[in-house]
Amino acid sequence: MNGLGEAANAIAASESGLLEIRGLIKRFGGVTAVNALDMTVRGGDVHALIGPNGSGKTTTLNVISALYHADGGSIRFDGAQLVGMPSHAIAKAGIARTFQNIRLFGELSVVENVMIGRHVRTHAGFLSALVPGGATAREERATRASAQELLAFVGLDGAGDATARSLPYGDQRRVEIARALASEPRLLLLDEPAAGMNPTETDTLIALLRRIRELGTTLLLIEHDMNLVMSVSDRITVLNFGQHIAEGPPDAIARNPDVITAYLGGTLDAA
Repeated sequence: MNGLGEAANAIAASESGLLEIRGLIKRFGGVTAVNALDMTVRGGDVHALIGPNGSGKTTTLNVISALYHADGGSIRFDGAQLVGMPSHAIAKAGIARTFQNIRLFGELSVVENVMIGRHVRTHAGFLSALVPGGATAREERATRASAQELLAFVGLDGAGDATARSLPYGDQRRVEIARALASEPRLLLLDEPAAGMNPTETDTLIALLRRIRELGTTLLLIEHDMNLVMSVSDRITVLNFGQHIAEGPPDAIARNPDVITAYLGGTLDAA
């Protein structure tokens, strides 16, 4: 972030909560997947959302990003109510996400995949596309240049012309993150970004998440790799059976008996 105004906004968001969730409910038939969840994500933080499989983590992200509608409660982003907004409006408001299963366009080039993430920030209309060298052409050149910069930022400089499906798994994950960053989000939702990665790829991801945070982007992270969670998180919220059971800094969560019990009686470090 640059400028005193943006710095002041970041401080205010940190103090009040950039993302405020109150009493969030999501049901699927007779099953309550998220049950009266309260959670605050402070601006500038890396906030992890953890819990056993089926605890409601991905459902929570899906409701925030409007893939699912909420059955109750409130979600406010920088003070604005998100419940009832369509997913494209939420993206335009400044929230981007990645998915548990990679969702790249395999036959498109890597740079084209990243460019797609920019569409919520483009403005040229249909008529300008008919004019050679018009606003559409200029905007496309700028979008491509921005995508190349993002690929360099995530460590994939020079990979832009390759097809997305040709990249190793860990690199595809980084392409997906670059595509999410292309929309210039203030809040980035990451659903198990380290899933399927080997230890070297995970270490690279940890370094990338830290660089993203240094940009001023707030992260809400779902992850089962506890080494990653403990390495990058400022705060952690723990869910079990759709309910909030604990929240706090990593060291407190690692010692919390309710959290350890939720992980089948083992230690959190081994979960």
